[in-house]
Amino acid sequence: MPSFRSVLALVAAALAVGTTSSVRAERADREKPVNVESDRMTADDRNRVSVFEGKVVVTQGTMTLRADRVTIREDKDGQKYATAIGKPATFRQKRDNVDEWIDGEAERIEYDGRIELVELFVSARLTRDKDEVRGNYISYDQKTEFFQVQPGKETKPAADGGGRVRAVLQPRQKPAPAPVAPGPALKPAETLSNPR
Repeated sequence: MPSFRSVLALVAAALAVGTTSSVRAERADREKPVNVESDRMTADDRNRVSVFEGKVVVTQGTMTLRADRVTIREDKDGQKYATAIGKPATFRQKRDNVDEWIDGEAERIEYDGRIELVELFVSARLTRDKDEVRGNYISYDQKTEFFQVQPGKETKPAADGGGRVRAVLQPRQKPAPAPVAPGPALKPAETLSNPR
């Protein structure tokens, strides 16, 4: 049976997607146990495929994935592939070293471990803090940290009927100016001189 860690790979990769800059999922999560709950599970050891169905909840550290169905496949070289399907499939994870969370959803989330690519299909949405991006298709290349949002890669129109990419990007707080170092201390003159 493929490792439960492939489910984490799906979620961690999806959560690495940022809306305005590179976003890192909580690193400590990788060291935590993976917990999977579902109504049913089947495992085909010969074909290296496991399927979890019915109110699937995957947790590891701060990461939570919810879907109707999660399929995990491993090829002969040990590469992992995973698909989460839901109405919608959702995930949430804390960002590394900051007090922010990444939330996302789509009707289908796919992870290709061979090329380290995450794809969110149909009514895809990602939020970080108050930033949000929506489209019918979102992809993220983990190797290059490049992501793109498209209005549609599939035949189903976007949920809002507009078929356009939508983004809300909040202004970032400007860093506080650096404190000015005090100049030399002033001291009074010992005598007054007359400039005449």
